[in-house]
Amino acid sequence: MKLLLDTHVLLWSLLDPAKLTRQVAIELENPSNELWLSPISIWEIIILAEKGRVVLDADPVTWVRDVLRKIPVKEASLNYEVSIQSRMLDLSHEDPADRFLAATAVVYDLTLVTADERLIVSDRYDVLPNK
Repeated sequence: MKLLLDTHVLLWSLLDPAKLTRQVAIELENPSNELWLSPISIWEIIILAEKGRVVLDADPVTWVRDVLRKIPVKEASLNYEVSIQSRMLDLSHEDPADRFLAATAVVYDLTLVTADERLIVSDRYDVLPNK
């Protein structure tokens, strides 16, 4: 499976693994699965740290760079089609980060790993719910 990690799933997997369901933890550790990450998640992590909503053991940029060196993730780059799809998705809210993550799942044909109910309900992409 090709798994796109929602920002909170990445953070939980690294900082508070007890928040992951058993199924999600198993799939994240499964070596046959590919782990994907959007640059939007990196952006969100840095903002969350700057606002004090997440506590990291280093400055946010250093922490992110260390994580990207240590864990085997593929980059799901932002591109024109992701931007277009972000506006074409029928989501119940306008959160730009969520829209970009959902659109990334569509464009790259990835399974979105999320606990966000607003993203779980879509039928445009596959979801591995963390609930």
